Amino acid sequence: MDEKGKQPSGEDLLKNSSLYREFLAEKEEILKHKWIESEKAGRDIGFERALTDWIVKHRSAWRKSRQAASQGA
Repeated sequence: MDEKGKQPSGEDLLKNSSLYREFLAEKEEILKHKWIESEKAGRDIGFERALTDWIVKHRSAWRKSRQAASQGA
């Protein structure tokens, strides 16, 4: 129950979920990567290619830096 005595909705639970917040942060990074790589290529490379490229090249380091930042906070 929330402070008003109401049961939280599924949407509220989702928005407050740490897993969902991580998903949104990761998606934002992928979209940034897509934009950068599309600019380099002179065309839209597409989300799937950007996703795959970002996972291979950047995901591990990105996760480590987020983990370190959350432990330091």
